[in-house]
Amino acid sequence: MSWQAYVDTNLVGTTKIAQAAILGAQGGVWATSEGFEISPDEQARILQAHSQPSAVEASGLIIAGVKYFCLQANERSIYLKKGADGAIVVKTTQAILCCIYKAPAQAPEATTIVEGLADYLIGVGY
Repeated sequence: MSWQAYVDTNLVGTTKIAQAAILGAQGGVWATSEGFEISPDEQARILQAHSQPSAVEASGLIIAGVKYFCLQANERSIYLKKGADGAIVVKTTQAILCCIYKAPAQAPEATTIVEGLADYLIGVGY
């Protein structure tokens, strides 16, 4: 399966994820949903976020021009919120899944989808 198919089918195709991107852990965008623009500066901050979870907890993250406040951050997963919407950023071995959910989708529904795909990718070496 192509990286774009993971975004289109496994993430956005579930209808619980509004927008998604898969970034390479070393940089670069591997796939993204239509209209989901993550600037180079935002990408750099996302790539650094898992190695500095306390900084993310203190200041949040900006993704596609939207500032999200951090609910929880660790070396694998970052959970962010903005009003009724939120973001989930999960690091695998070689990639970072960056996903946005919007109401009426709820955090637990979106988290299950993103973390499940991350587990699968880790299991197959990505």
